[in-house]
Amino acid sequence: MSFKKIVLAYSGGLDTSVILKWLQNKYNCPIVTFTADIGQGEELSPVEEKAKSLGVKEIFIENLQEEFVKDYVFPMFRANTIYEGQYLLGTAIARPLIAKRQIEIAREVGADAVAHGATGKGNDQVRFELGYYANNPDIKVVAPWRDWEFESRMDLINFAEKHQISFNKDKIGEPPFSTDSNLLHTSSEGKILEDPWIEPPEYVFTRTKSIEDASDTPETIVLGFEKGDPVLLNGKKLKPHVILKNLNVIAGKHGIGRIDIVENRFVGIKSRGVYETPGGTIILTAHRAIESITIDKGEAHLKDEIMPKYAEAIYNGLWFSSERKAMQNLIDLTQQNVNGEVKIKLYKGNVIILGRKSENSLYDTSLVSFDEKGQYDQKDAEGFIKINSLRLKKSKNL
Repeated sequence: MSFKKIVLAYSGGLDTSVILKWLQNKYNCPIVTFTADIGQGEELSPVEEKAKSLGVKEIFIENLQEEFVKDYVFPMFRANTIYEGQYLLGTAIARPLIAKRQIEIAREVGADAVAHGATGKGNDQVRFELGYYANNPDIKVVAPWRDWEFESRMDLINFAEKHQISFNKDKIGEPPFSTDSNLLHTSSEGKILEDPWIEPPEYVFTRTKSIEDASDTPETIVLGFEKGDPVLLNGKKLKPHVILKNLNVIAGKHGIGRIDIVENRFVGIKSRGVYETPGGTIILTAHRAIESITIDKGEAHLKDEIMPKYAEAIYNGLWFSSERKAMQNLIDLTQQNVNGEVKIKLYKGNVIILGRKSENSLYDTSLVSFDEKGQYDQKDAEGFIKINSLRLKKSKNL
């Protein structure tokens, strides 16, 4: 198989640097690199220098942080989205944006193929490739991990050393963990973490302090929402990516956002992942708090019913699917009156709701108060209970 030009999703790390050289050797065609700045927290200028040192002529490094948070993270959080009860989908939500932009660049440079560095055992190969095909059904995809001769990470290290490809090492001087970072989260997998019984070493964590080292002083913040999205932090209006960035810093010093889970990958393999999602943990908790007074019981329960399906669609790489879009439309319709402020205390890994208020509040003190009769006649409850007890009485006699 031959290609005119290949656009590679390039991070500058060990895997994609080896892939870059491998593609050059195997296909003997121009390789274009694309690096998405979605808040990795790293200096990206070395990525450009590294690509140049490997002979790349067309290098794209683009800041997509605002689009990432505004058009992907926030819509996901409107649904209170978590996968399998814990995972805030930090990696999964980034892949469709990268895939979409990679296809756009392929069109711009006249490439007929794209490539990624996801392994044949993981979810990301599915997420990238479904994203590619959704945006260009005719694109050709190169997935080196499914095609090449390498069988382990050590094989990659040996190849890199042979071809004088530099790569970073972790905090204890060894080849790096498999990590992924963006504005929403940092994930770590592999090496010692493959044993689910072994506690993650503290050096794995890069964004959050341990509970022991977290601040001994609680901190109170106020998060303001408009139509389900955070727009204000302590009364100051900020852009979406800036809000998330600031919340990451605040939450990190209080040890908020760590989880250690074994999840079910789309491909059927169980995997252990250690995730840090500091700011996202605050947003998710605060969003549920403001929804509790601004949306109807029926809407709230319906959202909770479809959320696992919505989360699974994102996890499985189906962001561009018609069903995800349909669910998004329903979710967004419920968010029209999700406006107001939430007061939150942060302390030793805890996100504690202190209060919530909204001009669109459905909370009626005259109905809930024990000191006011309001429009509620307590005698009406007797008939309500009798009607609901009919089937229970009937089943008792069977």
